[in-house]
Amino acid sequence: MPNIPSAAPPPITAPPLDGHAEGVSNDEFRAAMSRLASGVVLVTAFEPPLAADGPKGEDVGMTATAFLSVSLDPPLVLVSLRTGSRMDDLLDEQPLWAVSVLSESQRHIAGRFAMKGRISDRLLFEDIPYVRGEATGAPLVGGALATLECRTEKSVVAGDHTLVIGRVLTASLPSADGGPLMYFRGRYRQLG
Repeated sequence: MPNIPSAAPPPITAPPLDGHAEGVSNDEFRAAMSRLASGVVLVTAFEPPLAADGPKGEDVGMTATAFLSVSLDPPLVLVSLRTGSRMDDLLDEQPLWAVSVLSESQRHIAGRFAMKGRISDRLLFEDIPYVRGEATGAPLVGGALATLECRTEKSVVAGDHTLVIGRVLTASLPSADGGPLMYFRGRYRQLG
């Protein structure tokens, strides 16, 4: 049998660094990732006053679904923040923040802090029960399944988001009631 050269496979090329891989649109990527269920947390921080004689500081909060454990020793977590968001800008200036793992009965809190064009953070916190964290001064939501207080160890810009890795300073389980609030296919859902 004669040795017939086969056609060479096409060369493998890396996608451009500044955009999507060929053939992957924003909608396709978003639809694929919406099939990944994730827990819902409220990330909070206290924005200190700009000057001692000026207006007092303000609590800041945002809903996040990209939150995960990174390491047990030392205890590290990661949250993904939209680059240029108020929380991203604040955590770039001050390293202390907190996370409240929301329960299925706290869907209204998740929706409130995820709104586009929302009202001021001061008004968002107005009727939500919380205690102030001893290590960070950040609000810890009452009735949350778990709360963590963190100090930023490292921030990494990744595309249109900033990945913030935080060392866990305190962890508590304020409520054992109910299941977690989940985010799946673009909606808040209950487990089960």
